[in-house]
Amino acid sequence: MAVLIDQELCTGCKMCSDVCPVDAISGDAGKPQSIDENKCVLCGQCVQMCSSFASVFDEEIEPIEKKLSDRKMLKGIKEPLFAAYYDNNIHKVVDILNDKNQFSVVQCAPAVRVAIAEDFGMDLGSLTPGKMAAALRKLGFDRVYDTNFSADLTIMEEGTELIERVTKNEKLPMFTSCCPAWVKYMEQSHPEYLDHLSTCKSPQQMAGAIFKTYGAKLDNKSAKDIASVSIMPCTCKSFESERTEMNSSGERDVDVVLTTRELAYLIKEMDIDFVNLQEENFDQPLGNYTGAGNIFGVTGGVMEAAIRTGYELITNQPIDNVDVVAVRGNKNFSESIIKVGDLELKVAVVAGLKNVEPIIEAMKNGKADYHFVEVMTCPEGCISGGGQPKVLLPKHKPMAYENRISGTYQHDSESKLRKSHENPAIKKLYKDFLKNPLGHKSHELLHTKYYSRKDK
Repeated sequence: MAVLIDQELCTGCKMCSDVCPVDAISGDAGKPQSIDENKCVLCGQCVQMCSSFASVFDEEIEPIEKKLSDRKMLKGIKEPLFAAYYDNNIHKVVDILNDKNQFSVVQCAPAVRVAIAEDFGMDLGSLTPGKMAAALRKLGFDRVYDTNFSADLTIMEEGTELIERVTKNEKLPMFTSCCPAWVKYMEQSHPEYLDHLSTCKSPQQMAGAIFKTYGAKLDNKSAKDIASVSIMPCTCKSFESERTEMNSSGERDVDVVLTTRELAYLIKEMDIDFVNLQEENFDQPLGNYTGAGNIFGVTGGVMEAAIRTGYELITNQPIDNVDVVAVRGNKNFSESIIKVGDLELKVAVVAGLKNVEPIIEAMKNGKADYHFVEVMTCPEGCISGGGQPKVLLPKHKPMAYENRISGTYQHDSESKLRKSHENPAIKKLYKDFLKNPLGHKSHELLHTKYYSRKDK
């Protein structure tokens, strides 16, 4: 997926360049802006911010139908076309759903369920996991699974990896690796510190690998029979799925990625009444998840989920309070010391790539004494991703983000299980298939390496 700026529509207001975390957008004020592909991390924040658009009433520009076609969008889309946009993958998913020889599997990221309803006129931040599952089933997917399941799986692998690194006192601090824009940034800007990234794949990619191996066996299919689709709040996830190393199932682990907005387009195109859908559950066992898996969608969520499980793995005692509020919040940067038995775990949470530079600088000077650092590219974490429903009025953004965050934590608090290691489907996956976190099978399917892009 590419992030682009329509030169005919761009007014040069420079709002996109102001929000770009890597200074990849440039141009004179009042003139069309351009994106430097070598700098761009595909976060899509420019798409969220852009306010320059064309409507069906504009007669002096290239026909709307032509622009829809160029952007690979469905002809029935009835909304303004903004200057900053990303390529669409909807037609690829339509082809999969129409191919009777393909067994289609879909996963949904945690941030999608607190945002998609906004595209159907529901209140900002409405929590609709059941309607989302029902809509996906009506679209024709054979299995409706959940990225929250693989978020729990990520915690099992990442938490174990952190314990191993802390015990050996090597490659610290360990950075999270679930945000592909952040990973791409490290590959482009600081490849000398790539070994500080967790080797864990993101939940999306872990899910894809499991769907085409363990999941394939459950359905008596082979990897090549399965078309794996993911629904993400992020415009960089398509780039991640296309990385050459993401084929540990023997096939491309995730075949197509749709953003939250693209899924809304598709639901509308198929005349599905989202608002009045009866709620349905995700398919089992790969749609089973805990509250910890769900909070991956907010800043500090990965850290909190890791602490909930890491504490109990280290101490063999229940954590005193499952709500680790010290790592929550929407600050650009925060740090905490978490008491884990005899260990004082020093952690940091970073929102926005520019805010990670002080930590990188401290590493260069040998002064970064953190054990674990969560980094998210988007300002409020995944709930504010570039592929989420567009909040048209800037004054509504704080409310939208606040409500999405609130819905995420509500879903967590209402979950029967709130720690990743308590997920019975995760326990069974290890017992029957993976055996142990960081074991041979886990390394083969769930872990990866990163590569310098500095000279590319």
